[in-house]
Amino acid sequence: MAADAHSDGASEPQRSSRRFPTLTRDTARPEGGGRAASGGYPAPARQWPLLTVMGGVAFGLLLVALDAFRIGAIVIGLALLAGAVLRRMLPEVGMLAVRSRFTDMLTYGVLGFVIVMLALMVQPKPWIHIPFLDDIVHFTVR
Repeated sequence: MAADAHSDGASEPQRSSRRFPTLTRDTARPEGGGRAASGGYPAPARQWPLLTVMGGVAFGLLLVALDAFRIGAIVIGLALLAGAVLRRMLPEVGMLAVRSRFTDMLTYGVLGFVIVMLALMVQPKPWIHIPFLDDIVHFTVR
C-alpha cells in the first residue's frame, strides 16, 4: 500500500518520454517512403522514382565505360539532381526515401552538383574554368 500511495483504482495513462528507448524494436519509415503507386501495380511501377535515378546512373556508367568520361559523369550528376527534385516534388517516392526529406534532398543535390562541376572542370580541355579552384588544387598538390 505504501508503494502505491496515490492509487485510487483508476489507472493513469502512461506518460510518454522524449527520450529514446534503450531497446529499439522497430524502424520508422522515412517521410515519403510509401509506395509511389498503389499496391495493385507491379513492383517496378511502385518504385519508379528509384528506378529512374538508378537507370540514369547506370546509363552514365555505361557512357564512362565507353570512353565518354565527361558526358557519363554529367549524366550521373544529373540523375542525382533529378533524385533531389523527385524527392522534393513527390509526396511518396518509395525506396528513394532513405532519410528525412530535407536530408535526402540535400545529399542528392550536393552530390549531383559536385559531380557535374567536377565533370565540367576535368582535364584536358575543361569546359568551365574556376580560378580559385585552380589555386586550391595547386596549393594542395605542392
